[in-house]
Amino acid sequence: MQRYLFVHFKEKTSPDGEQVYFSLSEDGFNWQPVNGGQPVLWAYYGDKGVRDHTIIRNHLDGTYHIFATDLSLSYGMRNQYHHSWNEISRHGSKCLAHWQSADLVHWTEQELIPLGDDSFGCLWAPDVVFDSQRQEYVLHWSSSRAEDDYASKAIYCARTTDFAHFSAPELLYRKEDTSVIDSAIYQEDGIYYMFLKSDANPERIILLSAPSLDGPWERVHAFDSEMGKLEAGQYEAPTAMRLEDGRWCLFLDYYGVPGAGQGYVPFVAPSLKSGAFVRSDQAFSFPYGFKHGTILTIDESGYERIRTFQWPQN
Repeated sequence: MQRYLFVHFKEKTSPDGEQVYFSLSEDGFNWQPVNGGQPVLWAYYGDKGVRDHTIIRNHLDGTYHIFATDLSLSYGMRNQYHHSWNEISRHGSKCLAHWQSADLVHWTEQELIPLGDDSFGCLWAPDVVFDSQRQEYVLHWSSSRAEDDYASKAIYCARTTDFAHFSAPELLYRKEDTSVIDSAIYQEDGIYYMFLKSDANPERIILLSAPSLDGPWERVHAFDSEMGKLEAGQYEAPTAMRLEDGRWCLFLDYYGVPGAGQGYVPFVAPSLKSGAFVRSDQAFSFPYGFKHGTILTIDESGYERIRTFQWPQN
């Protein structure tokens, strides 16, 4: 039986919100917090906070890896970034935060992986996909660049097989008419599908497909029907998972209100190819407003190990 692990953060004004949180589900619909809803891992280096988490299992050696944006609004927005998202975009961290584990409960201490050089702005919202054609993992994120005075963001990537050595960053996808952020890529029946937040034309989540990670990427226009019902500019951080029955669940992070009203909104589709996601709020239950994370499918033993582990209290 499949089980599910959601790795995410909380949108709080205190530093404990921008840490690593786990939640579990037996069915993908009903979620319960791990560690009493407290962080399971803390960021002690870099900006001393993390956002936009992703988790992956390296099937080449069985290890698990968490990556996240190295950013704390609780500390940094008030201090080195002078209450300016523009300063974060230009001068934020050129590193991604990383943790590694063999069993999902014992994790290495946080490390910072430098992937961007001085021409990059902040590295935002990492995610990972396996390139079945090259037998490599592709770590991708969004960044602005000095070449256009940090005017627009595109999706960049680096390749790895061991999550210790990474190729030089390269462009994965650029939308010529606007910035794109929050890439999430999945494979279904040999085709790659990429969810993105587009800043304009439309100012919504979009879905692309391609025969390989090298493209060419084309819009899945059937996806636009349900997205057109949503208020523009209020949803980000798409993440998806495949259920045991083959259906896909897509979660979009709603940030259109302050505080507790924020969190993930769920959609369900029979396949990625169809693009026919239907909003399904009543079918899902969340203990609080999860913020920008990803879901890992795990087995029952991993589920029980996480659920019963005595997590250290910080």
